[in-house]
Amino acid sequence: RMMFSRKWLLTTLLVISACAVMVRLGVWQLDRLEQRRAFNARVLEQKAQPVLILDRNSLSKDLFEMEYRSVIVTGEFDNLESVLLRNQVYAGRPGYRLFTPLKIEGTSVAVMVDRGFVPSEDYDVKDWEQYALTGPVEINGTIRRGQTEPDFGGRPDPVLPPGERLQVWNIANIERMNEQIAYDLIPVYIQVDSMGEETGQGVTYPVPHSKELELTEGPHLGYAFQWFLFAAILILGYPVFIKRESVRGE
Repeated sequence: RMMFSRKWLLTTLLVISACAVMVRLGVWQLDRLEQRRAFNARVLEQKAQPVLILDRNSLSKDLFEMEYRSVIVTGEFDNLESVLLRNQVYAGRPGYRLFTPLKIEGTSVAVMVDRGFVPSEDYDVKDWEQYALTGPVEINGTIRRGQTEPDFGGRPDPVLPPGERLQVWNIANIERMNEQIAYDLIPVYIQVDSMGEETGQGVTYPVPHSKELELTEGPHLGYAFQWFLFAAILILGYPVFIKRESVRGE
């Protein structure tokens, strides 16, 4: 009764609101945990699949749902249609990731290939064209989905007038890249496992993107427990606090 008296009503409402927020944050962390588990299961399932031969017979498959599956594709690069993805770092050096469309052998479509890191100074002096490859090539890599929206805090790519071409991108937006290419791109791209040419310094450029996926459950369960614990401490400790304050006031 004292909790809802005129003296303590406002404080009680604040405590109840704070507990509700903490419980909601705990539930949110549990939702994040389930999303993480579902992602891990999807990745492990695709990695366990046999290597997909990407050709005219497999293009009808739902490639978007095959993200992280290993793939082999043969074709020819259209080097003039290469684009760069900015804000990349390798071994402490700033640079870009080089994306080049590969015309799939025996088809009229292409797949964008993330060939890997190239240093920024090559682009600054327009020397990144040294990485152009001609003739038939076989690519071993991993199927990846493109992005349609930047990550939190990131900048979207500008919308250019019709006929203009965006050379450097903020995100790997395959749908929009397709708008500036004369032929069709399939809705995923391939992240190569290995490719490049030896430089005089013994470094291979482009350097394939080799960041390992962290297939763990992360800290979400621990965070959820903390939020529920904070809510329990507050809701159970608040009546004790009121009682003590009342005893002191008598």
